[in-house]
Amino acid sequence: MAQIQEAELIWKDGKLIPWAEATTHVLTHSLHYGNAVFEGVRAYKTDKGYAIFRLDEHTRRLEISAKLCLIKLPFSFEQLRQAQIDVVAKNRFDQTVYIRPLAYFGYGSMGVSSKDCSVNVVVAAWQWGAYMGEEALRKGIKAKISSWMKPAQFSMMAKAKASANYFNSQMANFEAVDAGYDEAILLDPQGFVAEGP
Repeated sequence: MAQIQEAELIWKDGKLIPWAEATTHVLTHSLHYGNAVFEGVRAYKTDKGYAIFRLDEHTRRLEISAKLCLIKLPFSFEQLRQAQIDVVAKNRFDQTVYIRPLAYFGYGSMGVSSKDCSVNVVVAAWQWGAYMGEEALRKGIKAKISSWMKPAQFSMMAKAKASANYFNSQMANFEAVDAGYDEAILLDPQGFVAEGP
């Protein structure tokens, strides 16, 4: 896994701020209870500048995931879309860029209920080439069937791109790498191939 290459600016709650100032309190609700939603968006350098791959579709999926997870986004579709454009435009990138919009319950209320929690939204971006590296694109990877499975549709909010859904992916990836593989393959509860972490 590649290390993050810090950029200059991150969009947080409606404004661009320096990367190092984009901090969150340790008692942030989502850090303790796992309810957050995000996207993974790519921007590719072209002769005309950066092109963000399926920006509208990713932004809409972020909105849908938030709704499914009962996170009321404090920003409109247009604002979220523009935030992603601004983060790419205002930072000085010269390679493929990964964009990470994230909405989460913030600091100020504790307990399982998120009813009285604030909602924070960030959009970060950094340079990141091929997910598993250029060599993996050329030579392929070694993968193994994981002992972890994709959660059943009725056991987690599996239709949302929710942070909590990635716990089993982390565990499956760890298991695979620890056994000498590059990645894992997860099955669904019926034993069919479902996804990679």
